[in-house]
Amino acid sequence: MSRVGDVLRSHDDTQPWKGAYAPHDLVKELCVAVGVITLLAVLLSVLLSSPDVKPSTIAQWSRQLPVNFVATAAKELDGTSTTAEYGPPYNHNSGSVQHFFFLHPQRWLGVSHPINTQLDYVIDPLKTIPGDPTLKAALAEYQAAPEKTRKAWGEAYAKPLEEYEKAGEENKAPPKSVSVNPSTGEVSVQATGAGPVPTMMANLLTLARAGGVDGSLLTSSQFFQTDYTKPLLFMADGGLLEKRAKAQHLLGTQWGMMNETGSYPGQVWLWLYTFWYEIEPFKSSPSGDLDVMLVMAVLSLAFICIPFLPGVRDLPRKIPIYKLIWREHYGS
Repeated sequence: MSRVGDVLRSHDDTQPWKGAYAPHDLVKELCVAVGVITLLAVLLSVLLSSPDVKPSTIAQWSRQLPVNFVATAAKELDGTSTTAEYGPPYNHNSGSVQHFFFLHPQRWLGVSHPINTQLDYVIDPLKTIPGDPTLKAALAEYQAAPEKTRKAWGEAYAKPLEEYEKAGEENKAPPKSVSVNPSTGEVSVQATGAGPVPTMMANLLTLARAGGVDGSLLTSSQFFQTDYTKPLLFMADGGLLEKRAKAQHLLGTQWGMMNETGSYPGQVWLWLYTFWYEIEPFKSSPSGDLDVMLVMAVLSLAFICIPFLPGVRDLPRKIPIYKLIWREHYGS
């Protein structure tokens, strides 16, 4: 017992120190620490920070990819674009409505942000162009025509554009029915049975290149403009955002949403969320987003309920890892 008492007394840190003292400059240590941390922060921000990329605009899209812009606008006009067929919360279509058995949250929440692609992306912006009797007559003719005729006009105009883009993807010679003026960026489409659509698309391209479509889609009654849904969906229906995402390694086949702009690692904590998109049945499910959200909700709930789950809550007692970590304490 006496030897144990001697060992415990020799490790008693509560006794006053009776040894020698050495001088220590606390202010100097603080200044050195702040300086080193500042230097590291500046150095790492230069080496690892992501670039400050300027935002995409419809004007930029119409200048860089004029054929793609016109082709997308034609799809918005005849209601065949992704946004036009999406469903809630943008419209009442059922193209992309996701569900899981009896769960239909997308349908239950309804149309909270209504978008009429024909009016919002084509007709209403064209109405802002003043003093053009030819355009005014074309709009009047289009709006007075029955829905079937309008759809036929749009499809007749969009077909040569689709062939042009497909030829570009396959590295083939583009069809002669579509031409682009290299100096002005104007797109000429030779389409039979397109009615007033060519006149409307030509004016829309000119308006977009001048920034007028951006202004038309961002007009609101709010003092601060914070709702960019309409222009983003319009550009998402086209090829500009996909092209920029591919250049910045942001496609799902690259780094996806776990990446910052460029080839820089980003939100690694999202790996558990993105993992499910890479395996079946989530990978090919038309309701993949909802399925993944439900899986993550169940996993999160299980994690929260660990203290209340019999068997799971007893694992630390059955596998005493803590005794290995604090082995010196338990050893004494």
